[in-house]
Amino acid sequence: MPKQTIQPQGLPKPPTYSHVVKAGNTVYVAGQIAQDAQGQLVGVGDIEAQAVRVFENLKLALASVNATFDDVAKITVYVTDPRFREKVGEVRARYLKEPFPTSTFLVVAGLARPELLLEIEATAYVS
Repeated sequence: MPKQTIQPQGLPKPPTYSHVVKAGNTVYVAGQIAQDAQGQLVGVGDIEAQAVRVFENLKLALASVNATFDDVAKITVYVTDPRFREKVGEVRARYLKEPFPTSTFLVVAGLARPELLLEIEATAYVS
């Protein structure tokens, strides 16, 4: 089965990559950042607001292949400050329920834009 690239409604169209790639039953969601449908940053300096926007963007990306957070097998979280762990965890608990996906949490020196505090990518399995 060939891979499908999907541009979810509600997410800005990236110039050089796809937000979602479906290959068979596996769905790869590109790292989502705190931007709205017009590409504007949401929550400048506010990790909670950015985390909510990121999870909402992940939800839109998953919905584009008829998936939900229940279908997520793995997430990778990138933050620019280890102090964000608790707040990101609180927001995450609003979206992810048991049985939880596997997860990697990384503190990085920076993301693609200096005002970004968080980026999350996901892999899901759909039938």
